[in-house]
Amino acid sequence: MGQSSVRGEGTRDRVPHARTGGWEDGHHGDPSSGDTEDPARPAGPVASGADGGRGHRRGGGGGGRRRAGKGGEGRTGKRRVLRWSAAVLSLLILGTAGAGYLYYEHLNSKIKKEDLTLGKNGMPEHRANAAGQTPLNILLIGSDARNSKANQELGGGRDTFDGPPLADVQMLVHLSADRSNISVVSMPRDTMLRLPECRDAKGKVYPAREFAQTNESLDRGGPGCTVATWVELTGIPIDHFMMIDFAGVVSMADAIGGVPVCVDKNIESRTSDGKGSGLKLAAGTHPIKGEQALQWLRTRYGWVGGTDLERAKAQHMYMNSMVRELRRNAKLTDPNKLRKLAEAATEALTVDKGLDTIGKLYDVAEQLKSVPTGRITMTTMPNFYSTRKPGKVEPTPGEAEELFRMIREDIPLDGKPSRRATPTASKDPAAPPAETGVTVQNGTYTDQYGSAQGRATTVAGLLAAKGYTQAKAGTAAPRQAKTLVQFPSADLEGDAQAVAKSLGIPAASVKKSGEVQGITVVVGADWREGDTYPKPPKSTGKAPGSNTSRADQSGCMTVDPGFTW
Repeated sequence: MGQSSVRGEGTRDRVPHARTGGWEDGHHGDPSSGDTEDPARPAGPVASGADGGRGHRRGGGGGGRRRAGKGGEGRTGKRRVLRWSAAVLSLLILGTAGAGYLYYEHLNSKIKKEDLTLGKNGMPEHRANAAGQTPLNILLIGSDARNSKANQELGGGRDTFDGPPLADVQMLVHLSADRSNISVVSMPRDTMLRLPECRDAKGKVYPAREFAQTNESLDRGGPGCTVATWVELTGIPIDHFMMIDFAGVVSMADAIGGVPVCVDKNIESRTSDGKGSGLKLAAGTHPIKGEQALQWLRTRYGWVGGTDLERAKAQHMYMNSMVRELRRNAKLTDPNKLRKLAEAATEALTVDKGLDTIGKLYDVAEQLKSVPTGRITMTTMPNFYSTRKPGKVEPTPGEAEELFRMIREDIPLDGKPSRRATPTASKDPAAPPAETGVTVQNGTYTDQYGSAQGRATTVAGLLAAKGYTQAKAGTAAPRQAKTLVQFPSADLEGDAQAVAKSLGIPAASVKKSGEVQGITVVVGADWREGDTYPKPPKSTGKAPGSNTSRADQSGCMTVDPGFTW
């Protein structure tokens, strides 16, 4: 399968959410709250001007000499909130528990498969370290689908039966290239962002939406559009996805035998007007499973703060506990319990086609199981309450991108040293600058600021001043969070590294790509102005924000005094 086959948050005002049927802690797609798309907004960014496109490089008609051997260049209706990503993460660790049964051939038929990405843009490439290792990124998705009897009984909300599903849980699991640590990043379901154009398996095209809620991505062809949405926002390459629904949460919790959770005082998640998950627990630690586990993962009313961020904190606590419990189970010899774990996992999941067999799923679990619980770090994407869409959130400028940068560059979120390797210099010598063709593209577009005009022309001029007289601005304008220098083949790697060095771009940003025909500098949103490539902000080595926890740490959720009994 290869290496890839598989702000600080203070207390915020509560945001009221609608509910029906006694199961709801929130709503989505209510036109009265402004959840429908604004038809006056453009469908997507418009690339224009000379700052984009793909020009010629050395050997590609740039006018320079070519060395021998060198290649050329609004939904209506109320939605129920659901959080159950812990059950998905359990599969990632499950290989430790079900090794003796995961290879039963009949289990393969229970695995549901869909396309990895439905976006029109290609997936970014990983860069291997000196040891040839690459990170592994898996997107966990929780679907609120009510298209089966089991899901309808558990999810309530008869008005949404057989309606389009929402991706109400989204968490990215990042396994470091050296397999020493795991980082888990949650995105709140109320996050407003750009949804990219997606095309489903039948060819239906869903146009890009400039400002929409992230959980609506699942209803744009399937989980592949949720993947495409993450890729566009973060620039992180995603290798696989795993999706689970209501029934899957219950079956996994039951198979495990219960997950211990703790509350600091008695809790009953029910408001005076009937809202809430229905969770009722006495103070202390309790193993929860089945429907009660689902209630825990969905609870928002009951925790101090009463926000979606507190719900995420409770989910992280559940996940951490589940990881510890699964590792205890891995030492058991009860064949029946191991069989139930394996079967519950395979029946609960929808995965991408790269995980279409039990063997491949087991391989993923094997890569993850060696990471100690003390090196599994969970955090929530830094966010702020939106002024454009009251009650929703947006990624916090600067802090969110810093978190995404840490994942892209394989920097552990726990602040501990990593064994990241420094990129090695190419053995292929670089040609003289005057003989090297370079195309510069303007990739600075962001949803908030648009494109920085003239950046490709400016950077091409900087290169010309350094002797790269064949450098020119292209016409394409790809969206790129971080500046890259790309090359199409190994014989141009040395030249690409020399171009990057001349501009002060880190060697780690030099990447091979089949999407270019010659050396290409894509000026990213991190370099919107100035003649000098900006040095990255000094990192603390830890994840931005305060909603961060480790899998080896236990604790108790703080109960709002208004929800005790």
